[in-house]
Amino acid sequence: MVWLMATATGLIVANLYYAQPLVGPISRATGLDPGAAGLIVTLTQMGYCLGMLFIVPLGDLVENRKLIVTALLGTACALLAAAFSSNAILFLAAAFCIGLGSVAAQIIVPFASHLARPERRGQVVGTVVSGLLMGIMLARPVSSLVTDALGWHAIFVMSAIGTAALAFVLKSRLPLREPDHTSTYPALLATLWHLLRTTPILRRRAAYQFCMFGAFSLFWTTVPLILASEPFHLSQTGIAIFALAGVAGAIASPLAGRRADQGKSRSTTAIALVAGIVAFAAPLLLSGGRVFELGLLVAASIVLDAGVSASLVVGQRAIYALGADVRSRLNGLYMAIFFLGGALGSSLGGWMMAHHGWPGVLLTGLLFPLTGLAVFLTEPRR
Repeated sequence: MVWLMATATGLIVANLYYAQPLVGPISRATGLDPGAAGLIVTLTQMGYCLGMLFIVPLGDLVENRKLIVTALLGTACALLAAAFSSNAILFLAAAFCIGLGSVAAQIIVPFASHLARPERRGQVVGTVVSGLLMGIMLARPVSSLVTDALGWHAIFVMSAIGTAALAFVLKSRLPLREPDHTSTYPALLATLWHLLRTTPILRRRAAYQFCMFGAFSLFWTTVPLILASEPFHLSQTGIAIFALAGVAGAIASPLAGRRADQGKSRSTTAIALVAGIVAFAAPLLLSGGRVFELGLLVAASIVLDAGVSASLVVGQRAIYALGADVRSRLNGLYMAIFFLGGALGSSLGGWMMAHHGWPGVLLTGLLFPLTGLAVFLTEPRR
């Protein structure tokens, strides 16, 4: 069941990232201005953020399996709309709805936590989140390869079919889970602000992940553009091979979960934030020939993805320990703030690339984990 959930979260969350390496082709096909190309990723993530706040909390109120299946069928429809979009407004609206429905992945993650024994919760969550992160990381190379072979529309058609099929698989395999909650939906939403205001660990962990995912999204929104231009001139297939390197970072998820179970959350968080800093500082400060700089970017992508993976798992393990009755709402708040950072990073990345080039992108990206580290240094030792 854990591996089914891990696979499902990966397939679902991949929908958020198929467009990321295709910003150039989609912008040209839909007539989107290059300076606004970051909106392709930003609006998907904004939809995801709103889904975290208004759909994921329903996991504490309604039967979880039904909620997951309904969200997936809606996502499949939005993917088909994106595939056949002929103008920017229609594509951006479909991208927003893809993000909104893909929050099904964040209903599954706390579902897995409910099934796990407390002493193994970090490891189980780490395994499911590693599937989620594999989906994020594999989405980019898969979409690049499919686009090279069949055009950018094809990846959205294929994903729509796969997402609908996944909905029916999960309907037949997931157990029923009726939450023990008698509140109404408006009352449930009203508790979100109270939970955020009265849960310091949620605010702190969300701040770390806001910074880390902002850096992650900024990097992966802009790096396909630099790889396709001087001095690299990579094709979509070359960009896909580059993106495959980042998959190695997903190995950090179960390792970080195991360390969190052993009481090493603080040191793991510090390592993750420093990894984010190194990932941007190295290509900013070091230079060389084409091969050296390409290798440096590959190493930076692996280090950055590992840091983001580790920080995410430690944060989720911490907030899931706060109470089963509020787990979906805590996860919704945490992930909404997390993806808000991603939306900010992708929009800043596109704008900085258009106006200040790659050095401006790297400087902006460096500010995200530096800010996270500054917040971390204020964390009291226990």
